[in-house]
Amino acid sequence: MRVVAEIPHPKTKITIFSWNGRYLVKFEYGFLEQTYKVSEMDLTSENDINEIVSEAFVSKVMVRFLEMEKDFGQAINDVV
Repeated sequence: MRVVAEIPHPKTKITIFSWNGRYLVKFEYGFLEQTYKVSEMDLTSENDINEIVSEAFVSKVMVRFLEMEKDFGQAINDVV
């Protein structure tokens, strides 16, 4: 797996990897991660990834992170 790029963002770490004929778009927020995979064959170039990782998409990713954080917190509280 090789790192293709890191896209700067104030709220989440965004790393693009190339692996096994796919691009992996990995978002990190605290102890949570979201990874999206897209076939290299579906894109014309690595630059297409920047269009995929639009501010609208990142906003939805951030909403999902907040939901994940809430759900995981509740799951931990149920155990403790």
